[in-house]
Amino acid sequence: MIEWQKRITIDPEKFGGRPCIRGLRIRVTDIIDLLASGLNQDEIIEELPDLEKEAVLVALKYASQKLDHPVIAP
Repeated sequence: MIEWQKRITIDPEKFGGRPCIRGLRIRVTDIIDLLASGLNQDEIIEELPDLEKEAVLVALKYASQKLDHPVIAP
């Protein structure tokens, strides 16, 4: 199981509080945007050589969990 909490940081002083891969200046949205553009995991690593393959999966897991939240109707 991928635990995004150990790999993603959110710091109001960096990137306006947007989630980033721990220790790198790479935002989760950067990875998601590259995936949405059609790049695969290996191509993303080629574009962002400091990134590890697991970080791509962590970014996806983070995005999935943040988007999949219950909506409570009034």
